Amino acid sequence: MILEEWAYITKTKEADIKVLDMPLLDTRIEGKNLVGKFISDIVLQVLSFVAENERANIKQRQAKGIRIAKEKGVKFGRPKVITPPNTNEILDKYINHEINNTEAASIIGVSRGTFFRLVKERKMKN
Repeated sequence: MILEEWAYITKTKEADIKVLDMPLLDTRIEGKNLVGKFISDIVLQVLSFVAENERANIKQRQAKGIRIAKEKGVKFGRPKVITPPNTNEILDKYINHEINNTEAASIIGVSRGTFFRLVKERKMKN
């Protein structure tokens, strides 16, 4: 992807690129001759290869770490909300317009967002 964009900018658009912290990739001065273009293309290819390799290694190490954690019983994601036993009664009161959402959420002990998710799940069950 980077190589394609580089080629598009330097060859198709014939624009110069100056990489501030990598003088070898400066296409303004040395890039005007064939050797300069060749050197900048090779340096870019090498850097691109190294970056792609590092991304693959990071992804592999991450997958290994996740696998080991799961084998040890580590749970991923946000913990489930523990609701009181009378939650369904409170949700039914809200659905039947006996109490409002703020009251119902405070009785159950959850945020309004979680409350509305519980209401949606309750309506899907019925």
